[in-house]
Amino acid sequence: MSNPRHIAIIMDGNGRWAKARGLPRTAGHKAGVEALRETIRAAGKMGIPFLTLFAFSSENWSRPRSEVSDLMGLLKLFIRRDLADLHRENVRVRIIGEREGLAKDIRGLLDEAETLTKANAGLTLVIAFNYGSRNEITRAVQRLVTDVTSGVLTREDITPEAISARLDTADIPDPDMIIRTSGEMRLSNFLLWQAAYSEFMFLPCYWPDFRPSHLVEAIETFQMRERRFGGVTAQEIAL
Repeated sequence: MSNPRHIAIIMDGNGRWAKARGLPRTAGHKAGVEALRETIRAAGKMGIPFLTLFAFSSENWSRPRSEVSDLMGLLKLFIRRDLADLHRENVRVRIIGEREGLAKDIRGLLDEAETLTKANAGLTLVIAFNYGSRNEITRAVQRLVTDVTSGVLTREDITPEAISARLDTADIPDPDMIIRTSGEMRLSNFLLWQAAYSEFMFLPCYWPDFRPSHLVEAIETFQMRERRFGGVTAQEIAL
């Protein structure tokens, strides 16, 4: 089996990494940004076409205000410091998630990252920010209702393909593999529609400890799995 075309990662465990070291949660988030940089570079060198990172969920706003402020600060710093490098490396940045209601400066940075890199043809880096899969699916259904009401579509036109075309990931292939760090074994409202046939890798390490070697090992495990997409294998047919 070849390399996965699209890898998605739930970057989990920053807070627990910091707690284990007697450090504030902010230190974990800062260390997590370094792991993020390494992972992006590694994916690019491996020729992975799409890498999606779950950066900030729509539920994360419920965290303490100070922590949310720190996370927003890290986002701003990452874009201001790394965007030019990503652009030079031919990385295309895509943002998925709800943008309505975001602070003007944050939304401006997200728009800038997409606009600057939109013509790049290397790795497509998908950042899930203020993202929740149920919200994404709800917004897609609302668009379908509008199209049916206005006569653009009929009831019979509502197909899985029509729903996929109205998701934030409309022109992005579904993830072949989803990695979650920290040992937790759930999707946490991440790419629920798109993950229908994804291979899951749950790693025990916290995100700040994630290294390119972990990515290589996950890909090797992926290559050993047989993906049937609801069908049967040739061996099963023979039996």
